[in-house]
Amino acid sequence: MRVFRWITAVVFFLQLPIPLYWFVVHPSVRFWRRHPRAVYYVGLIFSWGLVTPCLVFFRQRLMREHPPSPAASTIGLILIALEVWIFWRVKADLGTARLVGKTELSGGGEVIGRGIYAHIRHPRYLGSFLAIVGACLMAGKPLAWYVATAWTLLMWIAIRFEEREMRSRFGASFEEYCRRVPRFLPLPARSR
Repeated sequence: MRVFRWITAVVFFLQLPIPLYWFVVHPSVRFWRRHPRAVYYVGLIFSWGLVTPCLVFFRQRLMREHPPSPAASTIGLILIALEVWIFWRVKADLGTARLVGKTELSGGGEVIGRGIYAHIRHPRYLGSFLAIVGACLMAGKPLAWYVATAWTLLMWIAIRFEEREMRSRFGASFEEYCRRVPRFLPLPARSR
């Protein structure tokens, strides 16, 4: 069924550009605070502008023509649905403006330790990871897994940039939050 290809394509389109967008924002956040509108254009061009043509050009090598196995499609859809639920929770806890970096650009905000953020420091990235794994299961091609591996590495670097920026903005309160709340899995946090 073509519906699995479409779901896979939408997940890749929405999720793969995310670390590239944050590579624009976080390393140069002080510069972008003086140019807040420009960062959105540059970020969108750098992220979706690079990823979208690659998805179109490599679509045959990235996604299979025939439907995935029932197990792959079921697990894939469950992981994608879990990401949708996590995104809904994150949006409820943070609001839309914070999702696109408005607080980073304003230099304000606060460390959020409620809702899903009381259990996981980076639920949005965890959700994105789950959706990409789900899409890879449905894509059924080795190239999708290679792309997911590269995405995971890029996201890890983006998270390090983000945490560095959060430490400089919030200092001790962010350090305390890091001691209490693990990065990705709702397990007891250890000293980091």
